[in-house]
Amino acid sequence: MSDVLRLLYIDDDALFARLVTRALRRDGIETTHADRGEPGLALLAAGGFDAVALDHMMPGMTGLETLAAIARLPAPPPVIYVTAADEGRIAVAALKAGAADYVLKDAGDTFSELLAETIRQAIAGARLRAAKEAADAAVREARDRAEMLLKEVNHRVANSLALVNSMAHLQGQASDSPEVKAALKAMQRRIAAIGQVHQRLYTSDDVRAVSMDSYLSGLLQEMQQAMADDGAKPQLILEAEPILLATDQAISIGVVVTELVTNAWKYAYPAGAAGEVRVAFHRVDEGLCLVVADDGVGFDVAASPRGSGLGSRLVKAMAAGLRGRLRYEANLRGTRASLLFAA
Repeated sequence: MSDVLRLLYIDDDALFARLVTRALRRDGIETTHADRGEPGLALLAAGGFDAVALDHMMPGMTGLETLAAIARLPAPPPVIYVTAADEGRIAVAALKAGAADYVLKDAGDTFSELLAETIRQAIAGARLRAAKEAADAAVREARDRAEMLLKEVNHRVANSLALVNSMAHLQGQASDSPEVKAALKAMQRRIAAIGQVHQRLYTSDDVRAVSMDSYLSGLLQEMQQAMADDGAKPQLILEAEPILLATDQAISIGVVVTELVTNAWKYAYPAGAAGEVRVAFHRVDEGLCLVVADDGVGFDVAASPRGSGLGSRLVKAMAAGLRGRLRYEANLRGTRASLLFAA
Protein backbone atom coordinates (compact mmCIF):
# COMPACT_ATOMS: atom_id res chain seq x y z
CA MET A 1 0.00 0.00 0.00
CA SER A 2 1.32 3.47 -0.78
CA ASP A 3 -0.75 5.40 1.78
CA VAL A 4 0.48 5.93 5.35
CA LEU A 5 -1.29 3.65 7.81
CA ARG A 6 -2.14 4.76 11.32
CA LEU A 7 -1.78 2.27 14.16
CA LEU A 8 -2.76 2.51 17.79
CA TYR A 9 -0.35 0.39 19.85
CA ILE A 10 -1.67 -0.43 23.35
CA ASP A 11 1.07 -1.82 25.63
CA ASP A 12 2.20 -0.95 29.16
CA ASP A 13 5.86 -1.59 28.22
CA ALA A 14 6.93 1.93 27.19
CA LEU A 15 10.46 0.97 26.13
CA PHE A 16 9.27 -1.89 23.94
CA ALA A 17 6.58 0.38 22.49
CA ARG A 18 9.23 2.97 21.46
CA LEU A 19 11.24 0.28 19.67
CA VAL A 20 8.17 -0.97 17.87
CA THR A 21 7.11 2.58 16.95
CA ARG A 22 10.47 3.36 15.32
CA ALA A 23 10.51 0.07 13.43
CA LEU A 24 6.97 0.50 12.14
CA ARG A 25 7.61 4.10 11.10
CA ARG A 26 10.41 2.88 8.84
CA ASP A 27 7.80 0.55 7.34
CA GLY A 28 5.37 3.41 6.61
CA ILE A 29 3.11 2.83 9.62
CA GLU A 30 2.59 5.85 11.91
CA THR A 31 2.11 4.56 15.45
CA THR A 32 0.46 6.17 18.47
CA HIS A 33 1.19 4.57 21.84
CA ALA A 34 -1.23 4.10 24.74
CA ASP A 35 0.11 2.50 27.93
CA ARG A 36 -3.20 0.97 29.09
CA GLY A 37 -6.60 -0.06 27.82
CA GLU A 38 -8.53 2.95 29.15
CA PRO A 39 -6.51 5.70 27.41
CA GLY A 40 -6.35 3.49 24.33
CA LEU A 41 -10.14 3.37 24.16
CA ALA A 42 -10.30 7.15 24.56
CA LEU A 43 -7.94 7.59 21.58
CA LEU A 44 -9.95 5.11 19.52
CA ALA A 45 -13.16 6.98 20.26
CA ALA A 46 -11.64 10.06 18.62
CA GLY A 47 -11.10 8.01 15.44
CA GLY A 48 -8.44 8.16 12.75
CA PHE A 49 -6.79 4.75 13.25
CA ASP A 50 -6.59 2.04 10.61
CA ALA A 51 -5.71 -0.76 13.05
CA VAL A 52 -4.93 -1.59 16.69
CA ALA A 53 -2.10 -3.70 18.10
CA LEU A 54 -3.10 -4.83 21.59
CA ASP A 55 -0.92 -6.42 24.26
CA HIS A 56 -2.40 -9.02 26.57
CA MET A 57 -0.73 -8.40 29.95
CA MET A 58 -1.51 -4.87 31.14
CA PRO A 59 -2.50 -3.26 34.47
CA GLY A 60 -6.15 -2.33 34.83
CA MET A 61 -8.04 -3.68 31.84
CA THR A 62 -6.48 -6.80 30.39
CA GLY A 63 -6.02 -7.18 26.68
CA LEU A 64 -9.12 -9.38 26.37
CA GLU A 65 -11.23 -6.87 28.32
CA THR A 66 -9.94 -4.05 26.11
CA LEU A 67 -10.66 -6.14 23.02
CA ALA A 68 -14.25 -6.65 24.16
CA ALA A 69 -14.63 -2.89 24.69
CA ILE A 70 -13.18 -2.17 21.23
CA ALA A 71 -15.64 -4.61 19.66
CA ARG A 72 -18.51 -2.58 21.13
CA LEU A 73 -17.38 0.59 19.37
CA PRO A 74 -19.16 1.61 16.15
CA ALA A 75 -17.12 0.43 13.14
CA PRO A 76 -14.00 -0.57 15.10
CA PRO A 77 -10.69 -1.03 13.23
CA PRO A 78 -9.12 -4.51 13.01
CA VAL A 79 -7.23 -5.61 16.12
CA ILE A 80 -3.95 -7.56 16.10
CA TYR A 81 -3.50 -9.27 19.43
CA VAL A 82 0.03 -9.47 20.87
CA THR A 83 0.79 -12.44 23.12
CA ALA A 84 3.82 -14.16 24.58
CA ALA A 85 5.11 -17.38 23.03
CA ASP A 86 3.60 -19.53 25.80
CA GLU A 87 0.12 -17.99 25.57
CA GLY A 88 -1.35 -19.94 22.66
CA ARG A 89 -4.66 -20.41 24.39
CA ILE A 90 -4.87 -16.64 24.92
CA ALA A 91 -4.36 -16.07 21.20
CA VAL A 92 -7.19 -18.49 20.45
CA ALA A 93 -9.43 -16.70 22.94
CA ALA A 94 -8.59 -13.35 21.30
CA LEU A 95 -9.46 -14.64 17.84
CA LYS A 96 -12.78 -15.96 19.14
CA ALA A 97 -13.43 -12.55 20.73
CA GLY A 98 -13.01 -10.77 17.41
CA ALA A 99 -9.30 -10.12 16.87
CA ALA A 100 -8.31 -10.10 13.21
CA ASP A 101 -5.00 -11.89 13.88
CA TYR A 102 -2.31 -12.35 16.50
CA VAL A 103 1.48 -12.01 16.72
CA LEU A 104 3.83 -13.68 19.21
CA LYS A 105 5.77 -11.05 21.16
CA ASP A 106 9.57 -11.12 21.26
CA ALA A 107 12.40 -8.60 21.29
CA GLY A 108 13.86 -9.51 17.90
CA ASP A 109 13.55 -7.71 14.59
CA THR A 110 11.27 -10.43 13.27
CA PHE A 111 8.49 -9.27 15.62
CA SER A 112 8.30 -5.79 14.10
CA GLU A 113 8.48 -7.18 10.57
CA LEU A 114 5.80 -9.75 11.29
CA LEU A 115 3.66 -7.19 13.06
CA ALA A 116 3.93 -4.76 10.11
CA GLU A 117 2.92 -7.45 7.62
CA THR A 118 0.06 -8.62 9.84
CA ILE A 119 -1.16 -5.04 10.21
CA ARG A 120 -1.19 -4.54 6.44
CA GLN A 121 -3.04 -7.79 5.84
CA ALA A 122 -5.60 -7.01 8.54
CA ILE A 123 -6.25 -3.52 7.12
CA ALA A 124 -6.48 -4.87 3.58
CA GLY A 125 -8.95 -7.52 4.72
CA ALA A 126 -11.04 -4.96 6.62
CA ARG A 127 -11.13 -2.63 3.61
CA LEU A 128 -12.09 -5.50 1.33
CA ARG A 129 -14.93 -6.52 3.64
CA ALA A 130 -16.11 -2.90 3.89
CA ALA A 131 -16.05 -2.58 0.09
CA LYS A 132 -18.00 -5.83 -0.28
CA GLU A 133 -20.57 -4.73 2.29
CA ALA A 134 -20.96 -1.39 0.51
CA ALA A 135 -21.33 -3.16 -2.84
CA ASP A 136 -23.86 -5.61 -1.38
CA ALA A 137 -25.81 -2.71 0.13
CA ALA A 138 -25.79 -0.90 -3.23
CA VAL A 139 -27.03 -4.04 -4.99
CA ARG A 140 -29.80 -4.51 -2.41
CA GLU A 141 -30.81 -0.87 -2.74
CA ALA A 142 -30.84 -1.08 -6.53
CA ARG A 143 -32.81 -4.33 -6.43
CA ASP A 144 -35.33 -2.93 -3.96
CA ARG A 145 -35.74 0.18 -6.07
CA ALA A 146 -36.19 -1.87 -9.24
CA GLU A 147 -38.80 -4.07 -7.54
CA MET A 148 -40.61 -0.98 -6.24
CA LEU A 149 -40.63 0.56 -9.71
CA LEU A 150 -41.80 -2.71 -11.25
CA LYS A 151 -44.62 -2.94 -8.72
CA GLU A 152 -45.60 0.62 -9.59
CA VAL A 153 -45.55 -0.22 -13.30
CA ASN A 154 -47.75 -3.28 -12.70
CA HIS A 155 -50.08 -1.16 -10.59
CA ARG A 156 -50.42 1.44 -13.33
CA VAL A 157 -50.94 -1.22 -16.01
CA ALA A 158 -53.64 -2.90 -13.89
CA ASN A 159 -55.38 0.46 -13.37
CA SER A 160 -55.17 1.25 -17.09
CA LEU A 161 -56.63 -2.12 -18.01
CA ALA A 162 -59.43 -1.60 -15.49
CA LEU A 163 -60.18 1.75 -17.14
CA VAL A 164 -60.25 0.16 -20.61
CA ASN A 165 -62.53 -2.57 -19.24
CA SER A 166 -64.92 0.06 -17.88
CA MET A 167 -64.94 1.88 -21.20
CA ALA A 168 -65.79 -1.37 -23.02
CA HIS A 169 -68.61 -1.96 -20.52
CA LEU A 170 -70.03 1.53 -21.11
CA GLN A 171 -69.75 1.09 -24.87
CA GLY A 172 -71.62 -2.20 -24.65
CA GLN A 173 -74.42 -0.60 -22.65
CA ALA A 174 -74.74 2.16 -25.23
CA SER A 175 -75.07 -0.27 -28.14
CA ASP A 176 -78.35 -1.73 -29.40
CA SER A 177 -76.61 -4.54 -31.29
CA PRO A 178 -76.56 -7.94 -29.55
CA GLU A 179 -73.48 -8.87 -31.57
CA VAL A 180 -71.63 -5.75 -30.44
CA LYS A 181 -72.64 -6.33 -26.82
CA ALA A 182 -71.43 -9.95 -26.97
CA ALA A 183 -68.14 -8.98 -28.60
CA LEU A 184 -67.48 -6.26 -26.03
CA LYS A 185 -68.27 -8.63 -23.15
CA ALA A 186 -65.84 -11.15 -24.58
CA MET A 187 -63.23 -8.38 -24.84
CA GLN A 188 -63.87 -7.43 -21.19
CA ARG A 189 -63.18 -10.99 -20.07
CA ARG A 190 -59.90 -11.04 -22.03
CA ILE A 191 -58.84 -7.71 -20.55
CA ALA A 192 -59.70 -8.99 -17.07
CA ALA A 193 -57.50 -12.05 -17.58
CA ILE A 194 -54.51 -9.81 -18.31
CA GLY A 195 -55.39 -7.31 -15.58
CA GLN A 196 -55.50 -10.08 -12.97
CA VAL A 197 -51.86 -10.90 -13.72
CA HIS A 198 -50.68 -7.35 -13.10
CA GLN A 199 -52.84 -7.09 -10.00
CA ARG A 200 -51.18 -10.23 -8.61
CA LEU A 201 -47.73 -8.86 -9.44
CA TYR A 202 -48.07 -5.52 -7.67
CA THR A 203 -49.61 -7.12 -4.57
CA SER A 204 -47.05 -9.97 -4.41
CA ASP A 205 -43.66 -10.16 -2.73
CA ASP A 206 -42.23 -11.60 -5.94
CA VAL A 207 -42.77 -9.20 -8.85
CA ARG A 208 -41.17 -11.57 -11.35
CA ALA A 209 -43.70 -14.42 -11.30
CA VAL A 210 -47.35 -15.21 -10.68
CA SER A 211 -48.61 -17.98 -8.41
CA MET A 212 -51.09 -19.76 -10.64
CA ASP A 213 -53.36 -21.11 -7.92
CA SER A 214 -54.28 -17.66 -6.59
CA TYR A 215 -54.31 -16.12 -10.08
CA LEU A 216 -56.70 -18.70 -11.55
CA SER A 217 -58.83 -18.52 -8.43
CA GLY A 218 -59.29 -14.76 -8.81
CA LEU A 219 -59.88 -15.07 -12.53
CA LEU A 220 -62.59 -17.74 -12.13
CA GLN A 221 -64.28 -15.78 -9.37
CA GLU A 222 -64.62 -12.82 -11.73
CA MET A 223 -65.95 -15.07 -14.48
CA GLN A 224 -68.39 -16.77 -12.11
CA GLN A 225 -69.80 -13.37 -11.13
CA ALA A 226 -70.08 -12.28 -14.76
CA MET A 227 -71.89 -15.50 -15.63
CA ALA A 228 -74.29 -15.06 -12.72
CA ASP A 229 -75.04 -11.49 -13.84
CA ASP A 230 -76.00 -12.90 -17.25
CA GLY A 231 -78.25 -15.53 -15.72
CA ALA A 232 -76.01 -18.53 -16.41
CA LYS A 233 -75.69 -21.29 -13.82
CA PRO A 234 -72.50 -23.30 -14.44
CA GLN A 235 -70.29 -23.79 -11.40
CA LEU A 236 -66.58 -23.15 -11.93
CA ILE A 237 -64.37 -25.55 -10.00
CA LEU A 238 -60.61 -25.06 -9.69
CA GLU A 239 -57.88 -27.50 -8.75
CA ALA A 240 -54.49 -25.83 -9.15
CA GLU A 241 -51.05 -26.27 -7.68
CA PRO A 242 -49.15 -23.18 -6.42
CA ILE A 243 -46.87 -23.09 -9.46
CA LEU A 244 -44.97 -19.90 -10.23
CA LEU A 245 -45.03 -18.76 -13.86
CA ALA A 246 -43.43 -15.80 -15.59
CA THR A 247 -45.75 -12.94 -16.51
CA ASP A 248 -46.05 -13.73 -20.22
CA GLN A 249 -46.77 -17.41 -19.55
CA ALA A 250 -49.37 -16.55 -16.91
CA ILE A 251 -51.14 -14.19 -19.31
CA SER A 252 -51.21 -16.88 -22.01
CA ILE A 253 -52.71 -19.41 -19.59
CA GLY A 254 -55.22 -16.83 -18.36
CA VAL A 255 -56.41 -16.08 -21.91
CA VAL A 256 -56.70 -19.82 -22.69
CA VAL A 257 -58.73 -20.43 -19.52
CA THR A 258 -60.96 -17.45 -20.28
CA GLU A 259 -61.73 -18.65 -23.80
CA LEU A 260 -62.26 -22.32 -22.91
CA VAL A 261 -64.45 -21.57 -19.88
CA THR A 262 -66.46 -19.05 -21.93
CA ASN A 263 -67.00 -21.64 -24.66
CA ALA A 264 -68.22 -24.17 -22.08
CA TRP A 265 -70.47 -21.56 -20.52
CA LYS A 266 -72.00 -20.64 -23.90
CA TYR A 267 -72.23 -24.02 -25.63
CA ALA A 268 -71.92 -26.92 -23.17
CA TYR A 269 -74.97 -25.95 -21.10
CA PRO A 270 -77.45 -24.27 -23.43
CA ALA A 271 -80.53 -22.37 -22.30
CA GLY A 272 -78.99 -21.54 -18.93
CA ALA A 273 -78.80 -25.16 -17.79
CA ALA A 274 -76.80 -25.84 -14.63
CA GLY A 275 -73.54 -27.75 -14.73
CA GLU A 276 -69.84 -27.76 -13.87
CA VAL A 277 -66.81 -26.40 -15.66
CA ARG A 278 -63.66 -27.82 -14.08
CA VAL A 279 -60.26 -26.17 -14.41
CA ALA A 280 -57.10 -27.99 -13.32
CA PHE A 281 -53.49 -26.87 -13.50
CA HIS A 282 -50.74 -29.15 -12.27
CA ARG A 283 -47.34 -30.67 -12.93
CA VAL A 284 -46.97 -33.83 -14.98
CA ASP A 285 -43.94 -35.80 -16.10
CA GLU A 286 -43.78 -33.90 -19.40
CA GLY A 287 -44.05 -30.44 -17.80
CA LEU A 288 -47.20 -28.47 -16.92
CA CYS A 289 -50.75 -29.33 -17.86
CA LEU A 290 -53.89 -27.19 -18.03
CA VAL A 291 -57.25 -28.95 -18.32
CA VAL A 292 -60.70 -27.42 -18.82
CA ALA A 293 -63.55 -29.95 -18.81
CA ASP A 294 -67.33 -29.95 -18.69
CA ASP A 295 -70.18 -32.50 -18.66
CA GLY A 296 -72.25 -30.74 -21.29
CA VAL A 297 -73.54 -31.62 -24.70
CA GLY A 298 -70.10 -32.05 -26.26
CA PHE A 299 -69.10 -30.98 -29.76
CA ASP A 300 -67.59 -32.30 -32.94
CA VAL A 301 -63.87 -31.64 -32.76
CA ALA A 302 -63.60 -31.71 -36.56
CA ALA A 303 -66.42 -29.19 -37.02
CA SER A 304 -65.86 -25.48 -37.61
CA PRO A 305 -65.76 -23.31 -34.46
CA ARG A 306 -69.03 -21.88 -33.35
CA GLY A 307 -69.40 -18.09 -33.17
CA SER A 308 -66.79 -15.83 -34.77
CA GLY A 309 -63.96 -18.31 -34.20
CA LEU A 310 -61.83 -15.58 -32.59
CA GLY A 311 -61.70 -17.48 -29.29
CA SER A 312 -60.42 -20.63 -30.99
CA ARG A 313 -57.75 -18.64 -32.81
CA LEU A 314 -56.67 -16.99 -29.57
CA VAL A 315 -56.37 -20.34 -27.81
CA LYS A 316 -54.26 -21.74 -30.65
CA ALA A 317 -52.06 -18.63 -30.66
CA MET A 318 -51.49 -18.78 -26.91
CA ALA A 319 -50.71 -22.51 -27.09
CA ALA A 320 -48.21 -21.86 -29.87
CA GLY A 321 -46.58 -19.10 -27.83
CA LEU A 322 -46.13 -21.57 -24.96
CA ARG A 323 -44.82 -24.18 -27.41
CA GLY A 324 -47.51 -26.43 -26.04
CA ARG A 325 -49.67 -29.23 -27.34
CA LEU A 326 -53.40 -28.47 -27.39
CA ARG A 327 -55.82 -31.38 -27.52
CA TYR A 328 -59.63 -31.71 -27.43
CA GLU A 329 -61.39 -34.91 -26.35
CA ALA A 330 -65.06 -35.27 -27.21
CA ASN A 331 -65.41 -39.02 -26.81
CA LEU A 332 -66.26 -38.58 -23.15
CA ARG A 333 -69.40 -37.09 -21.71
CA GLY A 334 -68.99 -33.40 -22.43
CA THR A 335 -65.70 -31.89 -23.62
CA ARG A 336 -62.18 -31.98 -22.24
CA ALA A 337 -59.50 -29.58 -23.51
CA SER A 338 -55.90 -30.00 -22.37
CA LEU A 339 -52.81 -27.92 -22.94
CA LEU A 340 -49.43 -29.49 -22.17
CA PHE A 341 -46.26 -27.39 -22.25
CA ALA A 342 -42.73 -27.45 -20.87
CA ALA A 343 -42.12 -26.01 -17.40
